[in-house]
Amino acid sequence: MERSFCCLFFFRTNETTWKRQEEVKSSSLSFSLSTTMARPPPSSFFPSIGRLASVVPTSRTALNLNPTSIHALRRNLTFQSSSSPSASSIFRFLPSSSSSPFTSSTSTSLFKPPASSHRSLTTTTLPTLPTPPLSPPLPVLTTPAVVNWLYLCSFLTFSIIVVGGLTRLTESGLSITEWRPIEGMLPPRGKEGWEEEFEKYRKSEEGMILNAKISLEEFKFIFYMEWAHRNLGRLIGVVFVLPGIYFAARGRLSVRDRFKVVGLAGGIGFQGALGWYMVSSGLDAEHLSNRPNSTPRVSQYRLAAHLGAALTLYVGMMHTALAARQEWNLAHPKGGVVVKEVVESLKRRNAFRRGAWALAGLVLFTAVSGAFVAGLDAGLIYNEFPYMGESIVPPLSELYDPAYARRADKGDSWWRNMLENPTTVQFDHRVLASIAFLSIIALTGISHSPLARRSIPRQTGHWLSAASAVVSVQVALGISTLLYLVPTPLAAMHQAGSVVLLTTLVGMLVSLRRPSVAVRAWREASARGGIKVGGGEGKVKV
Repeated sequence: MERSFCCLFFFRTNETTWKRQEEVKSSSLSFSLSTTMARPPPSSFFPSIGRLASVVPTSRTALNLNPTSIHALRRNLTFQSSSSPSASSIFRFLPSSSSSPFTSSTSTSLFKPPASSHRSLTTTTLPTLPTPPLSPPLPVLTTPAVVNWLYLCSFLTFSIIVVGGLTRLTESGLSITEWRPIEGMLPPRGKEGWEEEFEKYRKSEEGMILNAKISLEEFKFIFYMEWAHRNLGRLIGVVFVLPGIYFAARGRLSVRDRFKVVGLAGGIGFQGALGWYMVSSGLDAEHLSNRPNSTPRVSQYRLAAHLGAALTLYVGMMHTALAARQEWNLAHPKGGVVVKEVVESLKRRNAFRRGAWALAGLVLFTAVSGAFVAGLDAGLIYNEFPYMGESIVPPLSELYDPAYARRADKGDSWWRNMLENPTTVQFDHRVLASIAFLSIIALTGISHSPLARRSIPRQTGHWLSAASAVVSVQVALGISTLLYLVPTPLAAMHQAGSVVLLTTLVGMLVSLRRPSVAVRAWREASARGGIKVGGGEGKVKV
């Protein structure tokens, strides 16, 4: 009796221990599966289910699970099968809860699960829905905020060109004899500061030769002119660089415009260094002694380079702004602009486009030639139009003077007369301006012909009409400036008119551009119904 009791106690103890081990094993395995299946990314979820299905054995005996453990495992997998087509495939490796490989009554009675857990479970494999292909992200377009910022920078560049012309006309460019990028932001303080600055100027070549009798008040005027010109350049650098970094970091610039902005920022720094390089040519006594005319003034070569760089910066800013505005409007049309029609119309305008670019280059070259006229004071001779003396063409002896040559064999006399002889420089500027005027008028007439209207956009004709009006005013200002011996207001307006004329031509060139790949991608996505664009407010609904 005692022996039977001990055997029964030992058997019941082993049965309890076995059940506890099986319950711990079942709960840990169920928790592991639930944790794995609850992860949201499908790309990491499906492979893990596949690996689990590959290692699940085909019988309970091999997995060492009792019916209670299998029931718990099936319950967890049933919960996850709706979110994964791979989860339902595991059920084929697990036998149902009603069948059992343990056929003995002893095993069935000992490992029978609780009555509450006997529920009929029906598992069905859900059909796998096709996943729509993910469309690639649309390319970034330059936003209207960036366009407005570029317009502001273009206006500041236009202003500094005009102020620079006034500085040259008032002969104020050599009033500040030192280059101090940081300390020079503030004018002299107090009487002692002004006296010290005035003394530096009187020791310069211009102060000793041209303005030896200038007063302190007169010096303050020319000083403030040059000081305003330099500080405006500093302002342009700050206004351009800091917002440019912000827009690039925020992803408001297209890939192409990012490179353009970086190039323009480098051009601004180069322009500042080139400005001081130009001023130093009028302060260096050795440089002045090598020139045929010993009058203290900046080198006309460096002056033309300085003006040409400023005009190039302005054209670059304005072209970038207008092109970005055009691309945004094409991608977000307000009035039903169709890119396909624009592309088809632009395919037949290659010859017209080449002529437009040649015309813009001619106008830019004519404006730079005006810097040679200003640097040599060539506007103060032959103050008549269209004649230069007794004829339209001045005497050959004045156009080609061997005295300007510096080489012994006189081999450099032809190009030095073109760039250093005031008579030849004025004549060249007259010829270039006349050709530019006639070319703009002719191109405007061509743009309004029936054939050209079918080949070029409507905006191109509008820009050319504006260019014709501006160039007519510009020619009138140039002739008036010459006849009235270069008065400061007329000369400043004439220089500003050249910038306005370049603006109209830049607008014409932008209107002839093909829509970029980014615009085509946006329009194709809109046609497929992937995005909804419009309104011009920059809101895109995916």
